[in-house]
Amino acid sequence: MDKSLCTLYSSGLKGAEATFGEIAEQMGINEIVYTFEGHKLTRDKNAVVLSQTELERGDISMELASKMLNRTYYETDKIRKVLQTIFHMVNSGHQIFVIGSIQEDGSVKGGTGWAVELAKMFNRPLHVFDQPSKKWYTWKDGWKEDQPVIEYDTFVGSGTRYLSDAGRSAIADLFERSFKA
Repeated sequence: MDKSLCTLYSSGLKGAEATFGEIAEQMGINEIVYTFEGHKLTRDKNAVVLSQTELERGDISMELASKMLNRTYYETDKIRKVLQTIFHMVNSGHQIFVIGSIQEDGSVKGGTGWAVELAKMFNRPLHVFDQPSKKWYTWKDGWKEDQPVIEYDTFVGSGTRYLSDAGRSAIADLFERSFKA
């Protein structure tokens, strides 16, 4: 696959997303960072500020999000906009890569879990690097240990703000496996 024809989608936050963007840039891969007015980014190269109308296309019931993720999301404007932004990322990328923590119930910890749930709903190839176990897993009616590669020209890089050294290495190794010379 020609990496110059590939595009990474993220939201440019510190940790996993900034690292995905930095490595993509080093490898000559295009990057689009979705954000909204007033959102503080760590990485703002190629930022696309979503309008209120665009954000509303990704609107979701906070009650539904809370139920799907087995946690409580309160009705705050910022959380809603974050979830709406994640919708645009997952809707734009064909393959989803997430760095985080898989919980006992199969969900992924934090707001990142919304990207995971959307990827499942949209039937996207979904891969999570579980930082506690230091292993990649692919979703196939349950989590299966795997060593994924980037196989599509549009993909999402998302995940925790609290990126470990193992998580950082997992991202670098993913790009290396996928785009060997």
